[in-house]
Amino acid sequence: MLFHYTAITKDGEPRKGAIDAFNQDAAIAALQRMDLVITSILEEKTGPWWKSALPFLGTVSQKDIVILSRQVATLFEAKVPALEIFKLLADESDNETLRTTLTEITDDVQSGITISQAMGKHPKVFSNFYVSMVRSGEESGKLNETFLYLADHLDRSYALSSKAKNALIYPAFVITTFLVVMIVMFVMVIPRLSSILTETGQEIPFYTKVVIAISSFLVQYGLFFFLVLVVGGVFLWRFWIGRGGEAAISRLQISLPFIGRLYQKFYLARVTTNLDTMLTSGIPIVRSIEVTASVVGNQVYEDILKKTATAVQAGDTLSQALSAYGEMPSVLIQMVKVGEETGKLGFILKTLSKFYEREVNNEVDTIVSLIEPILIVMLGVGVGLLLAAVLVPIYQTTSGL
Repeated sequence: MLFHYTAITKDGEPRKGAIDAFNQDAAIAALQRMDLVITSILEEKTGPWWKSALPFLGTVSQKDIVILSRQVATLFEAKVPALEIFKLLADESDNETLRTTLTEITDDVQSGITISQAMGKHPKVFSNFYVSMVRSGEESGKLNETFLYLADHLDRSYALSSKAKNALIYPAFVITTFLVVMIVMFVMVIPRLSSILTETGQEIPFYTKVVIAISSFLVQYGLFFFLVLVVGGVFLWRFWIGRGGEAAISRLQISLPFIGRLYQKFYLARVTTNLDTMLTSGIPIVRSIEVTASVVGNQVYEDILKKTATAVQAGDTLSQALSAYGEMPSVLIQMVKVGEETGKLGFILKTLSKFYEREVNNEVDTIVSLIEPILIVMLGVGVGLLLAAVLVPIYQTTSGL
């Protein structure tokens, strides 16, 4: 890596330059050996132009992290040194971002820092949860088991998320196709038919006038309307990524009829699974709750968990802290209480995570089975009304001839 620095010599003279080193720490150490007092040091960022223009193309998927975790666990079990593991996996990775990340981790580990510290420098690839688990594995001397835990945990989480997302692909495709067809009809077909109906001089039904008005609006102001939608979408997206927008959308997610129930169970499955995995790995309960809050993915549950961590740190039990929030089901609270009283909290959390994962799967299957007939009815009604608005006046005209 190339680092650009500004420094001061022993004589007080300013100095600028560049130095090649494994990482920033190694670069600083090399400059200090040259008797330079560093005032600033920055890594030169290099990479393809599209990575800065389209950053989402340079991401690492959860599936890649699952595969990586299993590979690391297998190599640790085979007694391969950590340095060789990350060097080998970096050479074999097809994902450029992951390959670069693993190369930097290799350099950092070679310079003497721990694996968890090296991974912590890449929060876009390795979550706070992941880094905390690896740190726990280092402290307990069970890194291979930790990476297996991580692979199993992420695999279940990936399967759950994928099923929920895949359930929306079919309705999204059908609705998009329907909208495209309707726009083509309103812009290209309806204007020609409306001119024919207008020339006949016959009284046009109200619903046909509405269709013609919509068609005329799209023909004359369609481009402007599209631009307004784009601008509105940008503002909505900026609101979404803001703290206030994220909180409002998170609240909306779990409050929607039918869909809200799915989201609630999905986030509860994530909470219980993360807590079970971290507690099983020996991470203290307060730290486990804090890390789970940072990766739960919903602002409402994140705030609840942060307040819960504070309450537990102050002396409350986990069940007592959770009972203050209506978003936490009484069944969950009672089960956690039983786990605390019997000393089997990890087992109870594992049972709860499996329960909520099954519930999410059942909810997704139910919603998918309902979406298809609802879409068919809605599309049938929409197309039927459009055809009736056009064909009924034509039929009346031909009948009167």
